[in-house]
Amino acid sequence: MIFYEILKSEITIAARNIVLDLLNNKEHFYYITLVTSGLANTPCISAWSLEALERKCGNDKEDAEMLKWSYADSPYCGWKQEYFDKVSKLLCDRGNIWELDDIEFEKEYNLRLFAMEEAMKELDKEGIFALNQDRKNIIVLVEVMPPDGTNTQRAYRMNNSNTEIFNQWITEAAEDIE
Repeated sequence: MIFYEILKSEITIAARNIVLDLLNNKEHFYYITLVTSGLANTPCISAWSLEALERKCGNDKEDAEMLKWSYADSPYCGWKQEYFDKVSKLLCDRGNIWELDDIEFEKEYNLRLFAMEEAMKELDKEGIFALNQDRKNIIVLVEVMPPDGTNTQRAYRMNNSNTEIFNQWITEAAEDIE
């Protein structure tokens, strides 16, 4: 469990620094996600603010609907990625996850995703996601790409499911829970 604690701590530190940097611009974020691959490799932050979506789409509501939950199309995708250098080194030193047998792969994968989820929950407890907006107006996620139902399961654990923004995300972007 020592590795898990170190990994969670480094993800928390990196994500905190990135999110605080993002929030310095005083925009009103409605979506902040920690995104990783299907191998649970080094994550990146992506986010959308109301202001960024308006800059990107103007008055084109169709474009806005298509982009509003797209981590990859966000101008903040991979923002300050260098903050995750220590996380990247930790995961690299851990070895190639593909070389593990199925049972060990599943354990390692789940450990990494749980560390990411717990790091974001820690930031939530600190109140970081409510600095420029009411917390009920932002969805905070840990997502695997390509997406699967585990993203939705984590969303339920990380957010108040009785908020308008959560219900928008569930309706518009969530994957079915397997």
